[in-house]
Amino acid sequence: MDLQSQEAILRLAKANDPTALIVLLGAPDPEAAEIAAETVTKGDPAYAGALAGAQLGLDVYHVLDDAVKSEVPDDVWEKQIGLMADVLDADALAAAVRSMRS
Repeated sequence: MDLQSQEAILRLAKANDPTALIVLLGAPDPEAAEIAAETVTKGDPAYAGALAGAQLGLDVYHVLDDAVKSEVPDDVWEKQIGLMADVLDADALAAAVRSMRS
């Protein structure tokens, strides 16, 4: 997760009730998804960004998670996400992010 994204997430978490926020990730591989999920829940594991040591505990999902898909209208899903869902391992991505929510 880039430094600007970390700063934006920290700013939003400070300005809002963190329990009212959800982070949606679109990382293309499980390792990247898990690291990004860890960053917004437990803090930046590389200690390089604004979230270093910041344990925000935000709810985080991968955009390909079935829980997200069920909330997105079919036409929007197909137009914005469909191709990614066809070529990536949705189950592995969702599981990697889910492991950081538990």
